[in-house]
Amino acid sequence: MLDIITKLRTEKPLIHHITNFVTINDQANITLGIGASPIMANNIKEAAEIAKISKALVLNIGTLNDIDSMISAGISANEKGIPIILDPVGAGVSPYRNECLEKIISNLKLAVIRGNISEIKFIAGMSKGATGVDASNEDLKNINEAADIAKNLSEKLGSTIVITGEIDIVSNGEKTAKIKNGHPRMANITGTGCMATSVIASFCSIEKDYFEASLTAMLCMGICGELAAETSVGNGSFKVKFQDAISNINYELLQKRSSYEL
Repeated sequence: MLDIITKLRTEKPLIHHITNFVTINDQANITLGIGASPIMANNIKEAAEIAKISKALVLNIGTLNDIDSMISAGISANEKGIPIILDPVGAGVSPYRNECLEKIISNLKLAVIRGNISEIKFIAGMSKGATGVDASNEDLKNINEAADIAKNLSEKLGSTIVITGEIDIVSNGEKTAKIKNGHPRMANITGTGCMATSVIASFCSIEKDYFEASLTAMLCMGICGELAAETSVGNGSFKVKFQDAISNINYELLQKRSSYEL
């Protein structure tokens, strides 16, 4: 495992977000906490130019108002070799959302796609998608099936696939990791998935091995969830403690507490 936490905090890369209005503040804060610098620029008149000067681009379709800005910024990022991290929130929920998602996947080269199992199964053509923004109970049952889906989809799209859940999965088609760190309380606050995408983007901005970057990001998220749960008393304090833990995570703690298998 590489010490990319120290490198990230030294370089402080700019991470461009065109994202979910519900969680935009959480994503900005988590990006700052892990050591990068967020910019939330969604206007079509500047999206492509902002992408050019950034080190990674997050496209999150949770509140889908900016598809043209996403495509414009994405094309600009692809031209510059800047990694794009897609968060397909609510994939399968509506025809318009599905149309926009297809437009992104068809027109852009994506470094990483991070979603819950229902969202990833929809992209893989294996289900009707999420029933809202959360994974369906049926889709949560089989972790080995989820790992196979991630592997196969990575091979098909050429993107690293991250599936977040009780056990997180990261696959680049050649390597697949199952991450056991985390805490159930992470599912009780809005935005942990969106925040995970921002952390992934932050690490991808300085580490071109997107499997390694995504694995490190998800280990950080899981470990910080565990640390927050140790001293919080409810959802409110958990969220604050989680942000505290992210801002204090380091390579030594990552090595000590990481629990995953390849």
